[in-house]
Amino acid sequence: METIVWVVHVLTAAVLIGLVLMQHGKGADMGAAFGTGSAGSVFGSSGSANFLSRSTAVAATVFFITSLSLTYLYSHPAQKLGVMDKIDPAATQAAPVAPATKSAETGTANDSKSKDIPK
Repeated sequence: METIVWVVHVLTAAVLIGLVLMQHGKGADMGAAFGTGSAGSVFGSSGSANFLSRSTAVAATVFFITSLSLTYLYSHPAQKLGVMDKIDPAATQAAPVAPATKSAETGTANDSKSKDIPK
């Protein structure tokens, strides 16, 4: 999920940068008013400015939403869903082992290692 949001976020940032760079500055309006500039463009004399500004607004909105989504995803990490995480920890605990008792005859502990060691 995070990867998809990251991809959309980066692509939206690139589109947003491109749209902002394609827009005319305030000084270009005077040249367009006298017939030069965007009068013969695909969108018409005022269509490109309107189209670019709306597209920029949509890209900025998507960028804002993906920024908030990434913030939410990283502040609330997903729970582990691995195979080992699904095992109940109480069920995997071994039965308690009784402590070793001292033998009355030899004074050693009753385990197999102490019997194998010569004295």
